Amino acid sequence: MKKILYCLGLTLCLIVNTKAHAQNSVKIAAIVNGEIISNQDIQNRINSFLMTSQIPLNAQTKEMIAQKVLHGAIDEKIKLQAAEKEGIKIDDKDVKLAIKNFEKNNKIPEGELKNILKQANVSQKSFEEQMKADLAWIRLLKNKLRYEGNITQSEIEKALADAKKDLNTPKYNISEIFIKKEKAKDIQYLVDNLKKDPRFELYAMKFSDSPSAAKGGNLGWINQGQLPDKLEEVIYGLKNGEISDAIPMNDGFYIIRLNQKFDPKKDKPTLPNTEEIKNYLTNQKMERLAQKYLQDLRVNSVIEIRN
Repeated sequence: MKKILYCLGLTLCLIVNTKAHAQNSVKIAAIVNGEIISNQDIQNRINSFLMTSQIPLNAQTKEMIAQKVLHGAIDEKIKLQAAEKEGIKIDDKDVKLAIKNFEKNNKIPEGELKNILKQANVSQKSFEEQMKADLAWIRLLKNKLRYEGNITQSEIEKALADAKKDLNTPKYNISEIFIKKEKAKDIQYLVDNLKKDPRFELYAMKFSDSPSAAKGGNLGWINQGQLPDKLEEVIYGLKNGEISDAIPMNDGFYIIRLNQKFDPKKDKPTLPNTEEIKNYLTNQKMERLAQKYLQDLRVNSVIEIRN
């Protein structure tokens, strides 16, 4: 029986029996450090994306959703591989607890998720793999953060002093969605959806290429004068709660929502307490670590995306 040697890039060769391949064909969407992501994996994740987000799937959003899901699946694989190298294992007990919490947070009756997944044509195994990746990544980051050291009293005092200075500075509380140019073909349709759908945070988490996606796109308070003139000009013209059109900047497009403006001449500020400052600094450190570590992992990974 004839065999064919498929060489993928410089890192992986698969010996495939041609008869078996014809009968049980698996289409490859991507290969990450020698591990395959199939088209079936991607379809499961698209179905899961639609189930959890309720974002409309149409001719305009289809490509954007497919691209986001593909890159998310690649990052998921990279995170799991990194966690495994560090000896981090997520067992069935961890996954069951995560599912129970997911049901609770989404007001789903206990044990009902499996039926919802089935109705949405989402493989339970695929859904659990996504949960495993999230749990493993959080555990990995917490382990790494221990080596960064605790937040010191001097850091807290400096942050409090900076906060006091900021009380006299005009500022904006904004949220962002950043889409890279190569993914922005249908960005106007995304803007149109955002202006009709109040769930900006959800769209940011699902679509944005910025690290702020993890926080629903929220950038918090930013002092006037800290942003590029082009963005400040747009923000200045927005009303509270209003969403901008797509703003071309560098290698992509920004969509900005103005949450609130602060004018020290009219508004009374509230100074955060020590515990709030400490939590803020810890979260900030975790975000910086996550961004840099994932970027390093991507750079050092061998990734092949199939058309």
